[in-house]
Amino acid sequence: MTTSTNFELSKPPLISGSETELTRTKITTYFTETWELYESLFALINKDQAYYLRPEPLRHPLIFYYGHTATFFINKLMLGKFLTQRIDPHLESICAVGVDEMSWDDLKPDNYEWPTVERVRDYRNQVKEIILGLIQTMPIATQIEQDSLAWLILMGIEHERIHIETSSVIMRMMDLEHLSPAAPWHSCQKSASAPANTLLPVNGKTVRLGKPESNNTYGWDNEYGEEIVAVANFKASQYLVSNAEFMGFIEAGGYQNPQWWTEEGQHWLDYTKAKMPRFWLYRDGQYLQRNLLDEQPLPLDWPAEVNYLEAKAFCNWLAAEQGRFIRLPTEAEWQVMRDTLQTDLPHWQKAPGNINLEHFASSCPVNEFPQGDFYDIIGNVWQWTESPIDAYDGFAVHPLYDDFSTPTFDGLHNLIKGGSWISTGNEATRDSRYAFRRHFFQHAGFRYIESESNELPVKPVNRFETQTDISQMLHRHYGHNTSSEFTELGNIIHKYANNNGALSKALDFGCGTGRLAYELARHIPHVDGIDFTARHIQHALHFKERGVLRYALPEEGELQSFHEVSLSELGLDALAHKVEFAQGDGHNLKPQFTGYDVIVAHQVLEFLYDPAQCLNKLLERLNTGGLLVLSSAYQWSEALNDSKRWLGGIKRDGENVSTIDGLTTLFDGLLELVSTQEVTSQQRVNARCTQLLQNQVSVWRKLSPSDQ
Repeated sequence: MTTSTNFELSKPPLISGSETELTRTKITTYFTETWELYESLFALINKDQAYYLRPEPLRHPLIFYYGHTATFFINKLMLGKFLTQRIDPHLESICAVGVDEMSWDDLKPDNYEWPTVERVRDYRNQVKEIILGLIQTMPIATQIEQDSLAWLILMGIEHERIHIETSSVIMRMMDLEHLSPAAPWHSCQKSASAPANTLLPVNGKTVRLGKPESNNTYGWDNEYGEEIVAVANFKASQYLVSNAEFMGFIEAGGYQNPQWWTEEGQHWLDYTKAKMPRFWLYRDGQYLQRNLLDEQPLPLDWPAEVNYLEAKAFCNWLAAEQGRFIRLPTEAEWQVMRDTLQTDLPHWQKAPGNINLEHFASSCPVNEFPQGDFYDIIGNVWQWTESPIDAYDGFAVHPLYDDFSTPTFDGLHNLIKGGSWISTGNEATRDSRYAFRRHFFQHAGFRYIESESNELPVKPVNRFETQTDISQMLHRHYGHNTSSEFTELGNIIHKYANNNGALSKALDFGCGTGRLAYELARHIPHVDGIDFTARHIQHALHFKERGVLRYALPEEGELQSFHEVSLSELGLDALAHKVEFAQGDGHNLKPQFTGYDVIVAHQVLEFLYDPAQCLNKLLERLNTGGLLVLSSAYQWSEALNDSKRWLGGIKRDGENVSTIDGLTTLFDGLLELVSTQEVTSQQRVNARCTQLLQNQVSVWRKLSPSDQ
């Protein structure tokens, strides 16, 4: 096995260890090495004008990325209050935010005044000296915690290592005239006929996803938490899909046949008019491949480098050709294969695959690196999976980089696993998790699996709710230390319902996202939660079924905080089987919603288009002797319903009529008023503003016909 590169990269520093000065030395080396590697990559650009080209129209020109990683350090240090003075505010603004989340057809022109290369180079030199100074003086504990300066420095280093890779992808799209070959950025020179791919059996097992404590290196927030997945037996291709194997798809007219493509893939194909992978060329009757610094006749035994949409189309075509259930692996299935490798970057003496720049500065033959029965479980090119990235249970966003992961939890970004030839640092570790939009290009290819059925074992993404009114309701219902109103209401209902003997069934009418239903379930065997708004019920059902909710709250202006709650941590998991949720209109409920011992309507009255009619309809569903509990701040408004239908807050015959007066009149002969009291609701508006509502809670008991 010939080694072509001269890169000798140190291992990532461990985040715990008794020799803190040794840790400081390792962080210094790791930072300096990363910085020099970044400079080495950008030194391949041979003229300043090339920094301003846009070979990839979905990303900024390379001048942005040259400055971006340095400004990231300063911006995060300022945010964490580890620095008090900026170096270049304009540059730290213009080079702060990338465009990696753009849609594939979003080709808006730039309106930026980019700095000169010399200005960015000078800025980078200043930042380097600042960071080295901070490393030499910062406190280092035996355990580096996520709120420490040392963690933030590691964050900046790993961030720059990510952009070593993403910048190399953009350079690979530039005309070769703008780049000059240089050691040690040598492409692999090996190529031969491609091996025939075959499917090998993989025994399923239960895997734990999530960065374990034994992985004692820096991690991004999406790596932490846990998910337990039972993986069924499957078969996997022994090799990554080679250029030769992918050529079969092209020769079969794969790019011209929409039946193999997803709907998203068809739109991408219609727009781009692609006929072959992005890094293939067809010139003078010959296929070529573009590498970082050269072109060569298409190496048939190298991996095909494609986006997810292309990989998925190939699998669909191959499945039809072979009459099998062929698809990309899921994250969990890939992890089963990864677990057969008993080594990881911090511990190996030599990389077992084409990764960490330890072998080549390009991909290489798919049969070059055996790893057990398979080849390239890690390394060579990233491998697309069927799994959209999602947070594990227990995920917590890092407050200094709150937009690293959460924007990708949208069902539009699929995980890539295994790393490529240029993946270093965190990217090359066992538990790294990176995801891109399905149309994007990285140094990425794929392997395929055969499953036992065509059912895809991927859960829907548990997205962060960002609609302000919904997220505020979720926080009021389930946020820590915010749900006292529901506990208080539950206790009130329990107190008065006890006089009725055994209770079997309750209705939480206008349940919102469902918290009061759980409080009722502490005392009542079956609770129905009904709400007119579909989004409310969707979240209530989601929480019951999946046990985890995620939402973003406004802090101030454009700033948000991200929250995750679970049924188990709130002590509600044992109650979930007692509650059912459904969308419904109280003015016309379905027949099965009847026979209730308790009906509760919390903060609902003033939102009904005909409150009196709705309450009378609800009374038909209430058992004799049952309780109707109304809780409201009586925020009557013409914007919500006609004032002629208000139950109170009006003048009648010149006299004031309160809502409790109106209810007494409405219920005359039907219900008796048992109690009235006050319950306070707190609605968080933002970090410094909370709205208080003083709800009047009236408890009514339904009279028997003989008492009416």
